Amino acid sequence: MEFFKYTKTFNFMGKSKFAMILSLVIVLSSFALLAIKGLNYGVDFAGGTIVQVKYDTPAPIDGMREKLKNNEIFNGSSISEFGSPEEVIIRMKSTSGNVTVDIGDITREALKGTGNYEIRRVDIVGPKVGSELKEKGIMSLVLAVFGILIYVAFRFEWRFAVASIIALVHDITIALGTITLVGLDVNLDVLAALLTILGYSLNDTIIVFDRIREGVTNGKNSDLADIIDESVTRTLARTTLTSLTTFFVVFTLFMFGGEIIHAFAFTLLVGVIVGTYSSIFVASPILLTLGFDVKGYHVKLADKSKREAEKDRMRNQFESGVM
Repeated sequence: MEFFKYTKTFNFMGKSKFAMILSLVIVLSSFALLAIKGLNYGVDFAGGTIVQVKYDTPAPIDGMREKLKNNEIFNGSSISEFGSPEEVIIRMKSTSGNVTVDIGDITREALKGTGNYEIRRVDIVGPKVGSELKEKGIMSLVLAVFGILIYVAFRFEWRFAVASIIALVHDITIALGTITLVGLDVNLDVLAALLTILGYSLNDTIIVFDRIREGVTNGKNSDLADIIDESVTRTLARTTLTSLTTFFVVFTLFMFGGEIIHAFAFTLLVGVIVGTYSSIFVASPILLTLGFDVKGYHVKLADKSKREAEKDRMRNQFESGVM
């Protein structure tokens, strides 16, 4: 299926300055949000207790708050709807130090008289465990980026690696800024979404870089901007199909998947949009800015071919007994 004919090459690099300024503004705004407001760490990372309660009728949240005030365990807790008016989540930043205490039983006793309900879920994470999870989560992101840097540097060239890493940092920063803006809790599911964004964005960037390298290697044009424009144009149909397919699937999860995966799906939605944009308007312009030398690359390829031909000649002489 073809959405775009290759009879015309789109001038992507001609719009790159505007795109880079836009990206810079959004990234700086994301950094400002992270510095001023900060991430809202959920129970997985900050520690605490979550109790999910389901009523037969819309939950009497005001009545629940009045009942919970009578027990000091629930001091500072928050109550919010969870997917439907009948289901609510009670969040507590503290945990009971007594292992014999069942928070579910305490909640059940505290909410007596508020209607017919059942305790659906109780999640408890200690502050030490939450801190360890946060540290390991950050480490996983750092190691993923470092591994990507090595992979791209070996597969292509160091300028390609730097461009791809800057694009990935761009994507993750905007995703975190958006999460901070809407006030989502950062839990393990959001971390999983961020790691997925890394893989998705890198895959899209690698496809474009493969086509650029092919254009540099086999093409006669030595103007890198023209090569990039032609390469991106040739991958545009594939990028559009992949991005739209992924977007509609994730959007369906976001709309109908329920509150359990709401944060995961929302983060992925942002990542798909930003990742598709960055592979065209961030990674490629940065490669152009870093001054990749097409003629110099051709010289390196020619030297490499000469060395390989010389090795083949020496090997053939050795095998035939001629030195």
